[in-house]
Amino acid sequence: MKIAIVKYNAGNIQSVSYALNRLGIEPIITNDPDKLYKADKIIFPGVGEASSAMAYLRAHGLDKILTTLTQPFLGICFGMQLMCKHSEEGNVDCLGIFDVQVKRFPSSKEFKIPHMGWNTIQNHKGTLLTNIPEQSFVYFVHSYFAELNEHTTTTCNYILPYSAGIEKDNFFAFQFHPEKSGEIGAKILENFIKL
Repeated sequence: MKIAIVKYNAGNIQSVSYALNRLGIEPIITNDPDKLYKADKIIFPGVGEASSAMAYLRAHGLDKILTTLTQPFLGICFGMQLMCKHSEEGNVDCLGIFDVQVKRFPSSKEFKIPHMGWNTIQNHKGTLLTNIPEQSFVYFVHSYFAELNEHTTTTCNYILPYSAGIEKDNFFAFQFHPEKSGEIGAKILENFIKL
């Protein structure tokens, strides 16, 4: 099985690669359209800033390519935010796979921003959360969030409830980092691999 990790100007690609290695998968890391089209599955991870990431994707034609892929496609953290319609970070239009707004957490005296560390997810539905218990702990690092919407597959509550997962057709995404979320995260990645 060929799993491609999308290469662009974002961090965190290596940790996803290592997580797949632990599951017996040797992914390819590429921004080559031909390799992306031929891959069995695509992972779109990332840590970065939305406006500069979108500028890179557009400059390399990846904005057009990624939205037309038909194989299972998984966005992680920043990758999930870039799959949405618009981000307040840099006030930029994103890929628009999901008609969802990405907003910055409102300032709070009780909660630190970014939301960093372990938190629970709940209200599971959707393909990749099979056999994932309600209130499972997963690992987050983010200052922006996708609003609750018709595609939400799991939620987290930090300052306010938001989408911790979204799913539509062949596109799946999580705000948390499965590759850093221990056994729960490994199970979610296995569910993706088995699609």
